[in-house]
Amino acid sequence: MLTYKGKDFLLNGEKFSIYSGAIHYFRVLPEYWADRLAKLKAAGFNTVETYVCWNLHEPEKGKFDFSGRLDLAAFLQTAQRLGLYALVRPGPYICAEWDNGGLPAWLAREPGMQVRCGDPRFMAHVADFFHRLLPALAPLQVSRGGNILAMQVENEYGSYGNDKAYLRFLRDLMQDQGIDCLLYTSDGPTVDMLSGGRLDGVLPTLNFGSGAGEAFSLLAGEDIPKMCMEFWCGWFDHWGEQHHARNPESVVAEIRSLLEQDASFNVYMFHGGTNFGFTAGANRNLRYRPTVTSYDYGAPLNEYGDYTPLYYALRQLLCSHRGITPPPLPPRPQLQAPGRVELSRQTSLLGQALGQIHHSPLPRFMEDYGQSHGLIYYETALPGPTAGGWLTCENLHDLAWVFVDGKLLGSLDISCPRRKLEQLKPKNRLPLPPCPAGTKIGVLVEAMGRVNYGPGPMDRKGITGLRLGGQYLMDFTVTTLPLDDLSGLDFTRPAGGYPRVYRGTFTVDSQDECFVDLCNFTKGMVYVNGFNLGRYWNRGPQQTLYLPGVLLHPGKSNEITVLELSGCAQPAVCLTDSPRLG
Repeated sequence: MLTYKGKDFLLNGEKFSIYSGAIHYFRVLPEYWADRLAKLKAAGFNTVETYVCWNLHEPEKGKFDFSGRLDLAAFLQTAQRLGLYALVRPGPYICAEWDNGGLPAWLAREPGMQVRCGDPRFMAHVADFFHRLLPALAPLQVSRGGNILAMQVENEYGSYGNDKAYLRFLRDLMQDQGIDCLLYTSDGPTVDMLSGGRLDGVLPTLNFGSGAGEAFSLLAGEDIPKMCMEFWCGWFDHWGEQHHARNPESVVAEIRSLLEQDASFNVYMFHGGTNFGFTAGANRNLRYRPTVTSYDYGAPLNEYGDYTPLYYALRQLLCSHRGITPPPLPPRPQLQAPGRVELSRQTSLLGQALGQIHHSPLPRFMEDYGQSHGLIYYETALPGPTAGGWLTCENLHDLAWVFVDGKLLGSLDISCPRRKLEQLKPKNRLPLPPCPAGTKIGVLVEAMGRVNYGPGPMDRKGITGLRLGGQYLMDFTVTTLPLDDLSGLDFTRPAGGYPRVYRGTFTVDSQDECFVDLCNFTKGMVYVNGFNLGRYWNRGPQQTLYLPGVLLHPGKSNEITVLELSGCAQPAVCLTDSPRLG
């Protein structure tokens, strides 16, 4: 077992240093797990760290999924076969730039429930999940012949709250379910964060990207090992911002400092992977900022598993420090450029039989209709004529397209782009011209990422009212569009305006990696052979979407579907071997 005595970790009684790298199993397709983990091992690391995503494992209350890409046990067993130990961070909250910080959206259906605290309703849901998760992890602990060294209690809790009874509940719940490995907390390097998030009897660790000496000074009076649970080697991107890049030399210098202090660490991220589908999160400080699809993070191993200059530098440093000969490197990923794909079929999205239809006197958030992600469409007909005025979408989250008798009136976006003229526009209202009785007013709302960090958890999506001047419009037909499955699209329907769905086919000779270049498109999402690659947006900085080669069918017809929300210059994409993140 992993224990500690004074400043040292001990593994089965022998001094042990944790040199870990973060790889999230849910951001990497399982066909690549062994490759990414082997590259972690080849860089001189001895441990892999991963969060656990509650919202994917329990997408609906009581419906659990630990298969395929979500087979955490298989991921950990693969790591063990390759000679790697593991750190597991089960949450229930994980942040991770992941939608809602990993909390299931269905929690928002219970009015007034408080999360990440001692609310009995929240704790009961956590207990139900942990009762399924933890018995599967218990046999994988080092004490039972597995590779799990330690597990985390909550995550960066001091950045949010200080409910010690809640933290004790989580600790006791884990131990009751057979978790006997070392438990730890992790928090930012401030007095308030550390005091709010730590728990008696549980090892405190710190998260930072520089200044190890100053950070560890917060624990200077304590006879415990130095552990940086998240050493931030890079950063993530929001739509409409510059791509983040960090000088590899600065990362190496900070890691060298950690080694000189005999500190253990976890490089966050070693391999970031991808926010496939609708899984990317968001931040809200002064404004709402959704996260891009790529989680490349500037990591040593990039989004598609290739080596970077940082990888080689860290490999040299770690192997030299540990006195080991660098093992042979696993092969680099092979890239291909299939070229231009014409999207010869197209149809309108609205009016398709893709979602469920509800009727409401007033609009409600999508979670109230049992929906967790995608689009939601609200429509009503004016019972009488109107002289027009400001049409306001109340509590809009996050983007809306407003239609009058099927024609686009305008769009609304609560995020604040860099362009000053855009910043001056009202974010939740449009001028409506005079309209006769019977005019149909429709509002299509896209749920971007739910806020994953800081105050205001349970970021709900959609609208709660549509007001013309001071008068609420009522009697809505609401269509939920989770967009999990587009196979039911009817392409015999005319395309009309946007949102519009384009589809085409292509062939490839191999399962080599490639990227979808969407320079002809504005905003939407891409599916290849039914798999949702994620969102694109010409706002940048991400310009291409990663297409994992294992999704392709060599020598057969492959299908690509593009759901475009705003406008397309040409109905064609380019499959290229060149990713563009900046």
